[in-house]
Amino acid sequence: MKFYGREEQLKKLHREITMESMRVMMIYGRRRIGKSELIKQVIRQENIKSIYYECKQTSEKNNTESLSQVVSESFLLPKLAFSGIEELIDYIFNISEKENILFILDEYPFLKAEIKGLDSILQSIIDRHKNTAHIKFVLLGSYVETMKNLLDHSNPLFGRIDLTINLQPMDYYESAMFYNSFSNEDKVRLYAVFGGIPYYNSLINERLSIRENIIDLIASPDARLSYEIPMYLKAEMSKMTNANEVFETLAKGFSRYNDLLTKSHVSSGPTLADILEKLIKMEVVKKISPINDENNRKKTGYYISDNLSLFYYRYIFRYSSQMNIMDPDVFFDRYIRDDFESYYVPLQFEVIGRQYLIRQNKKGNISPLIEKIGKYYYDDPVTRTNGEFDIVTLDENGYIFYEAKFKSSSLSTSAILNEIEQVKASGLDCYRYGFISRSGFTEKSIPNVKYIELADLYQ
Repeated sequence: MKFYGREEQLKKLHREITMESMRVMMIYGRRRIGKSELIKQVIRQENIKSIYYECKQTSEKNNTESLSQVVSESFLLPKLAFSGIEELIDYIFNISEKENILFILDEYPFLKAEIKGLDSILQSIIDRHKNTAHIKFVLLGSYVETMKNLLDHSNPLFGRIDLTINLQPMDYYESAMFYNSFSNEDKVRLYAVFGGIPYYNSLINERLSIRENIIDLIASPDARLSYEIPMYLKAEMSKMTNANEVFETLAKGFSRYNDLLTKSHVSSGPTLADILEKLIKMEVVKKISPINDENNRKKTGYYISDNLSLFYYRYIFRYSSQMNIMDPDVFFDRYIRDDFESYYVPLQFEVIGRQYLIRQNKKGNISPLIEKIGKYYYDDPVTRTNGEFDIVTLDENGYIFYEAKFKSSSLSTSAILNEIEQVKASGLDCYRYGFISRSGFTEKSIPNVKYIELADLYQ
């Protein structure tokens, strides 16, 4: 698989690896996020002897024998025999006193589960060799909570890890590198389904249409990714029934805690709170508070942050019985096509709009710099209604309100003025407006308005 993006992470890893002293690094993130590919790209780029070992869900003896074989092959040594993993890892650290070595333990939680006190064992080895070894030691793991625990003050490895990378999904821009031959409109549609997970994006066939890719990969019986979401959840959660209830309710568009409790049929508030906390730790759900009222619990919302999970629970999980007895094209037309184009993709276009503004802000292309970005919640005392603006930024001058429109026709001046008047009529605190349009604008004549076209997002 060709490697795309991750320039910031590669730069950080290169800086650590080129240092003379021992360095300990940790890379973690959910399954399929690209941790292994990232470190393999580092191996390809760096001029350093490397030992890469993927830990197994098996005994210490088996892991010791397998890692010994990797070490023998890497250093052209006769067959090595060690009594246990501690002796073997200490041997590798000893070798690094004479030469630089990049030593990687992938899926570290598997090994940790098999060997009691492994964190303490590593701490002892690191401390013993810290002034003499030139090793660059990297721990990788998919079990996010387990890996985060290595950073706790109570963990033996606390204070020993020099660089931590919590690898997140790619944004819309980096994801599009996997399917660059598609039109910008179709790039938005693909991101809306497959999100920023490199593995999912690597499966997209550029010779097929959007519809064909969706059917082949997720929206047909035994499709390549049809079991991906439930298998991932089962690996992390003990009670799938409650998780499915919460996910399906979130996918329907309910985000407030009380709505989730009422609509999801979860047995109790504590049970719901526990599920949401777990899903947030797994980084498939986000808890979002409005930037203008961050401490108001009633205005906090929960949202599925993984696009494939959102697509799966909105269309596949809900209609799985129908999918299994229908022709895939008929199923797509009946349960996906219209809602996908009119609701689902426009919703994700707003996410892309936020990501675009963040990218530009990081590059220094926005002035004044954005200090906060998120949702803006408001109450209208006249109409006794409330609502949200999904893309709002805060800078030193105040708030800018953005609207993202994924419509097939150009956005007219009258439509823009109407949107602005609605904001003014609500008495909201805003000093500028921005519009992000899939099909451009009929004209760009209104002062104090930022015009952003689809092509701008992919430049």
